[in-house]
Amino acid sequence: MATAELPGIVAVSRAVVSAAAELVAGVERAMAGDGKVRTARGNAWEALQADRARARERAEMDALIAALSRTSTPSRDRGVVVGASRAISR
Repeated sequence: MATAELPGIVAVSRAVVSAAAELVAGVERAMAGDGKVRTARGNAWEALQADRARARERAEMDALIAALSRTSTPSRDRGVVVGASRAISR
């Protein structure tokens, strides 16, 4: 008899969950407005834009580092050390 009642309980549970989800969505729409309701598509678009922004910033930083490494002045201590008993090349 318990197995005969199980599908009915499952159907009621699904109906309650569905009604609760619709209620929450309705409250969100009423509070935020239809244009500001979060959707999976909107979340994915925001994530894509954030990834693109990070990639642009990373490329800019790589270009800056490359430019700085090309224009860096050589260190004064490079080359041959003079004044020792014999010249030592670094």
